[in-house]
Amino acid sequence: MHIADGIIHPGISAAAAAASVGLVYLSGRKAPLEEIPKMGLTGAALFVASLIHIPFAGTSVHPGLYGIAGILLGKRAFPVIFSVLLFQSLVFQHGGLLSVGINSLNMGAGAFLAWMIWKQQKLPEYFRATMAGIAGIIIPTLLMAAEFRLSGYGRGILYLFSVYIFVALAEGVITLFIVKFFRKTKSDILA
Repeated sequence: MHIADGIIHPGISAAAAAASVGLVYLSGRKAPLEEIPKMGLTGAALFVASLIHIPFAGTSVHPGLYGIAGILLGKRAFPVIFSVLLFQSLVFQHGGLLSVGINSLNMGAGAFLAWMIWKQQKLPEYFRATMAGIAGIIIPTLLMAAEFRLSGYGRGILYLFSVYIFVALAEGVITLFIVKFFRKTKSDILA
């Protein structure tokens, strides 16, 4: 789900990088010290999850966990996602350095919407958790599909979107199980 370098116009990539750096600053400033370990552990989980490549429907998919990142970190999910994507681009060439900004905006938008869903306390928790997991994948996929269409890149992007619908459903179930696990163990991480 990473956009590689060279697909999006360099000017757009530069603007997205500038916006991402600004969002890293705004969403990460004044983070309480007690949140830093949770941010680090969530980043490690996102990084490891992205290394699990699953062959599916003629392509390869991987979990993103952006929904659970939004639930656990709220607005602090963005600097974590940016850091993970930057590290992945440097170490594994996932995406690329020029596209870190646009990838961060896409995936950060999924985490942000997941956080917004999670905050709707009037809805049942199991529903919020599932929908947050689904939104964490669907939103980045929709944004990426729109960016590819605007760039005139590839006709198969709609097929890829249909594949990621199944990934989003799986992420919804995974997010639900993670939330249930934290509730069962009476963890304060969901506070």
